[in-house]
Amino acid sequence: MSANLSHLSGKKGIRAGIFRDLVARSRQHALGREDFRAISQTSLFGTAQLHGTASFYDYLRPDEANVKVRVCSGTCCELAGTQPELKAAIARHVPAEQIGEVKCLGRCYENRAFQFADHNHSGQTDVAAVLAGHGAPSQAIHAAASTAHQFLTGQPLGLDAFLQRLDMIYATPAAELLAEVQQSGLRGRGGAGFPLARKLAACQEATGETKFVVCNGDEGDPGAYSDRYLLEVQPYLVLLGMAIAARIVGADAAILYIRAEYPEALRTLDAAIAALEARGLKHDLEFIAVSGAGSYVCGEETALLSSLEGQRPEVRVRPPFPVMQGLFLQPTVVSNVETLACLPAIVAHGAREFAHCGSAQSTGTKLVCLDGTFHRPGVYEVPMGTPLPEILHHLGGGSRIPVKAFQIGGPLGGIIPLAKISELHLDFESLQSHGFLLGHASIVGIPASLPMLDLVAHLFAFTASESCGKCYPCRIGSQRGLELVTAAQAGTPIDPTLFHDLLETLEIGSLCALGGGLPLPIRNILAHFPAELASSFRGGQP
Repeated sequence: MSANLSHLSGKKGIRAGIFRDLVARSRQHALGREDFRAISQTSLFGTAQLHGTASFYDYLRPDEANVKVRVCSGTCCELAGTQPELKAAIARHVPAEQIGEVKCLGRCYENRAFQFADHNHSGQTDVAAVLAGHGAPSQAIHAAASTAHQFLTGQPLGLDAFLQRLDMIYATPAAELLAEVQQSGLRGRGGAGFPLARKLAACQEATGETKFVVCNGDEGDPGAYSDRYLLEVQPYLVLLGMAIAARIVGADAAILYIRAEYPEALRTLDAAIAALEARGLKHDLEFIAVSGAGSYVCGEETALLSSLEGQRPEVRVRPPFPVMQGLFLQPTVVSNVETLACLPAIVAHGAREFAHCGSAQSTGTKLVCLDGTFHRPGVYEVPMGTPLPEILHHLGGGSRIPVKAFQIGGPLGGIIPLAKISELHLDFESLQSHGFLLGHASIVGIPASLPMLDLVAHLFAFTASESCGKCYPCRIGSQRGLELVTAAQAGTPIDPTLFHDLLETLEIGSLCALGGGLPLPIRNILAHFPAELASSFRGGQP
């Protein structure tokens, strides 16, 4: 991250920003030297810097310019075994050089997912009809609540109700709103579980020429699609949550960064913001939706800020934290979609009611995503602290296929064997105390037929592919891990001392949770499935 480039990008702002310009041009043609020269003249970014930025993203790289169809290679689709047949069906209509991959399209509830012409498809979609331009849309997300407190899955908030509640928010002192958030005990729903009130208070106290609220809609964890549900079904709830945060910290710009893999979500938010602007906002607050360009690491808050600035989205060294020095080096609150969407309920119903629904340390409700291995996949809103068996068996109806474990919290989440399920509750403390992780609360079934060594290889491959490259432990360590496991698959046992040293280096040396979080699920596999992995390690000891 360059402070000078941040200052230069700040002069352009977000609406006419460098990154948005790159994305817009890429939708018209493959990015080339003339594009970089034109942007350079108006931004003072060097053409080499712009090329470095564009070459980072799946959707902007020149070598991806001819790709017309992107087939999901996320964990759920891969484990479901639907993708080989899907690729073959697509290949009957599209040349091989026009078929690419994408890590996750948020269609984990029915798999067989692909993207074509800026639309996502999955399930039993007629591939030939879609590629011919007249395919039917895939089924919508099933959403339900196991509690009377439907803070996130209730009747969608409409435009008129949004405007009325926005007036009430701006008529309420910022200190009073912050106090409600503090009393609610709301913790971040994106994985880390950091208390939101502390982040808001720090940004409120920070000094700067301007302040920003950024909604992190770059939900990229395979198995997680709760943010996609909120963005597509509850757009005004998300916008209202952003407005509450902006009112508290004194921000006059609220920016949504939505991953390119969710084109329907981006169109929904663009339409919602356009409707707001058509009615006229009485308050000094601007909403802007920005499309990502295909990068998992942009879900990390500092990489996301670099992306918005048009810089190569590498993770920044902290401190300073974004609340002190974020977008364009100004105080910025970055929070994920679900966290911000909780704020309207806290303000409307009171902190006490929100906190009452949940456990002492993990308050409120949580959206849980069940993948296609369940009889009843979908998004479920449950109170924090709900017993895990209730979610898996009562809500999800159990697994359709034999499974031997569940992964909770995305590719960096814990691998939980069936024997541990009865001991766990869905909250930060229960999972962490047993060596697992809540994360986004996506739940993916691990088929009993899948060799665990293959899953370890998949996790290393995902990290190696998505690493931003800023720090050596993640960039090199993930690749070396993949090489060791690939060799083991071919019959060369792994040196256990070397392997554990590698995991330790990743955990303590990585700048962010991508490399730092990878050891958790791998250690879970080593600890709970030692017999299955014994032959892959020297001495038979994983």
